[in-house]
Amino acid sequence: MRSNATVLSKAGFPRRLVRGPLLWLLPLLVVLFCFYLYPVIDVVRYSFTDAKMTSNEYVYTFRSYINVFTSQAFYQSLRRTFIFVSISVVFQFLLGFAIAYAVDHGERGRAKGTLVTRTIALISWAIPGVVIGVIWKIMLEESPSGIFNYGLSLFGVSMVDFLSNPNHAIISVSVANVWRGTAQSMILLYAGLKTVSRDVIEAGYIDGANMWSRLWHIILPSMRSVITVNILLNIINTFNTFDMVMSLTGGGPGRSTEVLVLGVYNRIFSMYNLGQGSAMAVILLFINIIMSLFYIRFVARGE
Repeated sequence: MRSNATVLSKAGFPRRLVRGPLLWLLPLLVVLFCFYLYPVIDVVRYSFTDAKMTSNEYVYTFRSYINVFTSQAFYQSLRRTFIFVSISVVFQFLLGFAIAYAVDHGERGRAKGTLVTRTIALISWAIPGVVIGVIWKIMLEESPSGIFNYGLSLFGVSMVDFLSNPNHAIISVSVANVWRGTAQSMILLYAGLKTVSRDVIEAGYIDGANMWSRLWHIILPSMRSVITVNILLNIINTFNTFDMVMSLTGGGPGRSTEVLVLGVYNRIFSMYNLGQGSAMAVILLFINIIMSLFYIRFVARGE
């Protein structure tokens, strides 16, 4: 007669547990809980307090959220983030597609230098964001030693205040981020171009369609899913950009380049307001969850 007792392995674990994936995933789950889930839970908890970094005493309240949503600085940070994301995503896509299309077209024509072009485009992706911020700070230096201002001086143009003028600073940060993120767009769009049927393109050519007609009516519609995924990923990555902005401007001058994620950092570590900073972090987390759900839903629908 078969016993109902649990069958154990040599290590003392139930065989059903050993044969399944749970036991092998347990170390990963522990790491994820300790370093990801628990900190998120703690931030959510602190967001419902008036905690300060300078004191261990706090009370639970909704005041942090009320102060954030009634703060003009929070909405200005959202507006700056929207400008930063919009400029970055649009030009990352346009430049990434232009490079990918040129490389793909050159490969089909067996032109030399396509490999070098791809390699150069990928360099910015391999450089850490902090280093990119330092590099662009050197290039945008507002003195004769600044690379851009020196180049302009050769044509008789006076020095441009790239980083000290609030209106110029947000544009300068966006340009640096475009340079940083174009490589990702190029890779995804280059892969998408390889999936477009050459027979369809040749058919359009035979029917008399010029290059722009083939691009607009054949190539881009065939890459719709890749383009959508690329744009969603660029939005998510740009929305959470911190390291490059921090090393380039630190959010200045004033708060002209203080995007939302940098505002969370400044609220906690510069103003020592842990409660309001955590509330802003939770709002940022909520926005990221919404964007991630859009991405996951689109990918799942595509599959």
